[in-house]
This record gives sequence, C-alpha cells and structure tokens, in this order.
Amino acid sequence: MSATAIQVFSPIVDKMKNGFLSLDIPLNLSGKAMPYFDFQPVVHTTIENNDNPELTCWLLDTRTLWPGENISTATGAAYALSLISLAEQKVITSKMFVADARMSLGSALMKRAFICKSLDIPWKEVKMARKGNEKHGKPCAVDELGRPISGIDFNVSHQNGLVTLIGWDAGRNHRYSPNGHIQGVLSPGVGRNDVMVGADIVCVNERDSAQTTIDMEGFDGWVDIYDSIFSDEERWSMKYDVDYVTLLDGTVLKASELGRNDRCISRHKDISLTTAAGRDITFSSEQLIDAKLRRFYTYFCYKEAYIKLAGEALLAPWLRQLEFFNVRSPKPGCVARCSTLGSWGEGVDDVEVKMHGRVVDDVKMKIQAFEEDFMLSTAIQGNIGGLSIPAFHRAHLEKDILYWADNHFQSLAAPHVKSPEVTQIMCPEVLLSPWESRYW
Repeated sequence: MSATAIQVFSPIVDKMKNGFLSLDIPLNLSGKAMPYFDFQPVVHTTIENNDNPELTCWLLDTRTLWPGENISTATGAAYALSLISLAEQKVITSKMFVADARMSLGSALMKRAFICKSLDIPWKEVKMARKGNEKHGKPCAVDELGRPISGIDFNVSHQNGLVTLIGWDAGRNHRYSPNGHIQGVLSPGVGRNDVMVGADIVCVNERDSAQTTIDMEGFDGWVDIYDSIFSDEERWSMKYDVDYVTLLDGTVLKASELGRNDRCISRHKDISLTTAAGRDITFSSEQLIDAKLRRFYTYFCYKEAYIKLAGEALLAPWLRQLEFFNVRSPKPGCVARCSTLGSWGEGVDDVEVKMHGRVVDDVKMKIQAFEEDFMLSTAIQGNIGGLSIPAFHRAHLEKDILYWADNHFQSLAAPHVKSPEVTQIMCPEVLLSPWESRYW
C-alpha cells in the first residue's frame, strides 16, 4: 500500500504527523517497510485491571545545586549534563542565566528518572518526543522507533529555582519487541481509561512590573491585561473578592471582616475597620492588593496546569471558556532560613472547573503553597476513579533522581514477547482516541 494511498484514504494521517506529534524520530509513511507501525486496535484497560496505577509528584529545588556562575563549569554539573541528550545539553549550556540552566537541567533529569522508574527501562534507552508544537509541545515517552508509549503521562513546570513534576503510570503490562524493547503505538493520544496530567508553579512576588502597573492603572487595570486568558466573571472575582488579608504583625483578617473595603483597587491607601473581636485597626491597602495578587496567581496556576493536560499551554483557543469557581488562595508556608528548609503551606483541592459553562467532572485539581511565595498546581483528567492527587515529595538529586541513572544505566533483562503479526494494514484513524478527536 503506497504512502499516497494512505493519505488519500485517511487525510487525518497528515494532521497526526504534522500537527499533533513532533518526534525525535520522524514517522515513516513510505509504505515500503512498516513493521513498526502498530495497526492493531488500541486495547483499552480499566484502572481495575491495571497492576499498580500510580501518581508521582516531585519537587526539586535547584537553587543550591551545581554552584557556580556558568553551568558548564559548575560543580557536579558535568556529570549531570552527560546523562542527557546532546540537543538538551546545547540548549541548557546556552542559557543566559545560570539559574535558568539549573532548572532546565533539573527538569531534563526528572523526566528521565520518572520514565526510567515507571517503565523499568535502562536510563540510556529513555527517549522522548513532543506532542504538537516541536518546541513547546508536551513531552512524551516514545519507543526506539519513535512511537508513543501508552499508559504513561507526565508534565513539568519550573519557576524561580524550583522544578515540579507530576507523572501518571498506569502500571500497564507493555508489549516488547524480540530484542526486549518496549513497543509503543502509532496513536499519540490516550485511551478512554488513561489519565492525563498537568502541572504549574508560580511565584507571586516575582514580577516587579505588576506593582508599577498597579500604581499607574490600578489593580483592575492590571488584571484586564489578561482579558484574553480569563473570562469576565473570573476577572471580576480577582478584582473585588478577597480570601483573607495578612497584616504585617501576622494578624489574618477574614473576607467577612473587610466589608466593602474589598472593593479597593489601589495601593498606598489607609484602610480602617473594626474586627469581629471589636479591635480597631488601620493598615495599608498594599496588604489587600498583595492578597488579591495571590488570588490572581491562584487562578493563573490552576488555568496553566489544566491546559497543560493537553500540552497546548496559553496557545489554547478556549482559554476564556475554561473557568474556575470556588477559588481560594492557599495560605503560605515559611521561607527557608539559614538552618531550616522551606515549609509547605496550605493545600486546596475543592476548586470547580467549567468548560463552556458546563462542569468538567472527570478532572481533579489541587493547589499547594510552598514557602511564602510559591504555589504548585496539579491536574489529573481521565478515568481517575478514586484516585487523589498525592502530596509533593521533595526530591533529592542523588537519592531520587540520579539513583536511576547510576543503577539503571545499562540494559536490563526484559521479557521477550512476540509481537502479533500484521495481517491487515488498517487506516490509522482506528487508532485515534476520544481525547484526540475532542481537540481536532
């Protein structure tokens, strides 16, 4: 069957090849030799039949890793760089700021460690590609011939020195080639019973430009900069709703105690009120605006984590139709001190998600505060059943990440399972999942 015949019979192949999955190893549609194409219908397994479905949440703090002014000469970085691809090394070593290089290196190592752990394959056999955009698409694990491996999904995010990873491992029994390598499938989507994951991390005090804009345009003017991302209702809530306000002396004011002072959208104003306990207090509206900024970044973190389920990020055309309700900004933890590590703050997991006005009932989301300024959001969608998002584990570089490289670098014994014979070349449309068709 010729390549032309395939394309005429199924135009969706071109869309799959060019618009959805960007592979390190390109798909070969020559039609002359395609023993690696899995033309068998996708077998969907339910969570109940999987061996050990598992969610992984890691946080890696790179702020003290690989000290030095240049990642190429930083202490310990040479070994870490040797564990990733040459293409990734080039990108990382060309970063202008060493802090960005540290985060990129940590991200590359975490992804490989998760794939290595989940698939139980040697570190050197880990291969990845991108779904969709070849530069910004969501990474996925692929086999030696470039086919996506089912039953595994992961996503990373990094900000201000911290790197997070959420990973889904269906615990699936994979098929193996005669040489012992895991076999992927042609379809880059997920099955009806699989799970997609997304993650994001924000730092609420990173952008000085926010304060400048707020001073000039008011908090409402700053929020409206993002009118292409957030709906009118979301932006109204950001401007005028408050979860709580923390004063400089540590006093926490509830939203009910603020009264109509929650309508304040300017900094450098004095706010006077009487608390529920009868205490008269006066404080600067800067504390109120800080609370609203934290609430804004809570929305932003939720939205980014959700849209990264599909890997589209802020390029998604339906951003304003994706809305979040019952949003609460998690109370912060404590900043790292010279003798202690940073602490976790509050975790919130009761947000409501709507798309085009309808509740999205197959997704779970959680946002977790870390130290004073960070918030980490995670999203899982699909056949999640009774799964809940676990607490983040603070990953240790040597014990949790490099362990998999040091102990699983060489080829391990893998079961040899004979692949089923290809008795009929079928249209690849039969391999498309409902998730793919939802976005096409």
